[in-house]
Amino acid sequence: MNQTKTPELLAPAGNFEKLKYALAYGADAVYCAGKKFGLRARADNFDEETLREAVAYTHKRDKKIFVTLNMIPHDEDFEGLSDYIRFLDQIHVDEVLVADPGVFTLVRENAPNMKISVSTQANNVNSRTVKFWHDLGASRIVLARELSGKEIQKISQNRPDQMEIETFVHGAMCISYSGRCLLSHYLTGRDGNRGDCAQPCRWQYRLEESKRPGEFFPIEEDKTGTFIMNSKDLCLAERIPELIKFGVNSFKIEGRMKSAFYVATVVSIYRRIIDAALADPDFTVPHAWIEELTKVSHRHYTTAFFDHKPTADAENFGSSSYTRNYDFSGVVLEDFSGNGRMLVEQRGKISVGDHIEVIQPGQSGQNELFLSCQVKHLFDEQGNAITSTPHAKMHYQLEFDKSVKKMSILRKRLI
Repeated sequence: MNQTKTPELLAPAGNFEKLKYALAYGADAVYCAGKKFGLRARADNFDEETLREAVAYTHKRDKKIFVTLNMIPHDEDFEGLSDYIRFLDQIHVDEVLVADPGVFTLVRENAPNMKISVSTQANNVNSRTVKFWHDLGASRIVLARELSGKEIQKISQNRPDQMEIETFVHGAMCISYSGRCLLSHYLTGRDGNRGDCAQPCRWQYRLEESKRPGEFFPIEEDKTGTFIMNSKDLCLAERIPELIKFGVNSFKIEGRMKSAFYVATVVSIYRRIIDAALADPDFTVPHAWIEELTKVSHRHYTTAFFDHKPTADAENFGSSSYTRNYDFSGVVLEDFSGNGRMLVEQRGKISVGDHIEVIQPGQSGQNELFLSCQVKHLFDEQGNAITSTPHAKMHYQLEFDKSVKKMSILRKRLI
């Protein structure tokens, strides 16, 4: 059944800055992690004081914040978890994401009224699994990425009342089934299921026969090796209108390790798509909107399992490098009326003569995707003319002829 007409846009928040940009650019909710118990141990993450501030900041804007507890723990990993769950309940986190039944029961014992989402790490691929978790008290289930559109539709239609369905629509794909991988632990000692994956699936490999040491055989006709497990990135932007009709409650963007530029760009486009599809059931996503998604650092895109089981086209055999055509150049620090000079914090060097584009928060519908100009004059914070902005996070002034909102982002096309 279709249980909602307005699906949630759920964005990653690797730190407080990214959380702010996700909300400013149109996310309805964000998900983040504390210093332990989540699956992105090398993200900045939130200590308890910062997390308390983040919850208050999010709720002040009538948005929601979820915290990940989705590691697959060994016995020693439970130390301190009960106290942490009670802390999350005390600061009024909206929901926690859990993958392990032991963690699930611990949440129930320490925070009986806390809402629980069942993470994709739990391999949620059928309607019976959805019912199982619902009967235990879960309020939402995050479907595995290994599902077709037809399967998502069927599960959405057959779910119990009040059970919400969340599905990933954008971001990196794990080569292993729903993230259940031991390769990193085996090769490096860093356990991906405890939040510390080294991503060895992105490494370059060569084939060597044991009796011919040093003699490497080509894989996929590549003499220097090949990236045999390197998945493309997921992008279901064009399928959002279908997923809305299926009754999916929440569209999730992957990327807690990505930049604020990435979060803002991707969130803004999915916000546009969701709003347009809700206004027009026959809406087709414009190509220009998809083009915007190629302006962030990404691997080539795939729809993965949505239409059929992935073929070789879903992987990058030649390289694990990201496609990066634009540089994150700066953020606007104050609302700007369009007269004079706007104040910018540097995130990447720009010089007089460069062409830049500006994206703004709160843009939707048929509004301009971005503003653009050639940089004619630059000034330091004191008003002295400069030719470039070489210093990290320096404040500078840029002449611009259009009004621009605070938290707008400057990007520069790379040659």
